[in-house]
Amino acid sequence: MKSEEIFFEDVLVNNSLVLKNGDGEKLQANGNSVILKVKSEDTNDQLGAYEVNLKPSSVGAKPHYHRFMDETFIVLKGSPTVTMGEKEMVLSEGDLVFIPKFSVHGFRNDSDSHCKILIVFNPAMKREGFFRGLSNLLASDKFDEAKFKKLYNKYDSYLVE
Repeated sequence: MKSEEIFFEDVLVNNSLVLKNGDGEKLQANGNSVILKVKSEDTNDQLGAYEVNLKPSSVGAKPHYHRFMDETFIVLKGSPTVTMGEKEMVLSEGDLVFIPKFSVHGFRNDSDSHCKILIVFNPAMKREGFFRGLSNLLASDKFDEAKFKKLYNKYDSYLVE
């Protein structure tokens, strides 16, 4: 009868992650960075959390949308500008923006100081592959627009021009 017990009892495990400030895989390009905090492999692709650090006067993402994932921004430092459809809003530390799939959005840092944003994707859809690919593209001598669009589309991002 012991084998039947597994159907009626929870099996408890401790797979918790603790990531201190600055922990995670860091990718850099053009003075900006992304730290991969909680990755797809950590959550069975349920969500991913990534810290985006933008230098002053830089673009994080041009207007785009996702078909299969929701995105949440949590401002940790600074005052990024978020575009949501036709509306733009300057955010402050502690602000949170939830962006459901099929919602056009983008973000940038128009300020004179650095900003730090925690971005959560649900589901993750192996989003860290996008950030690694983007870092690689931005590190090359010549920016390849065709590869950029291919990367965007592979990771459920569709530019709105």
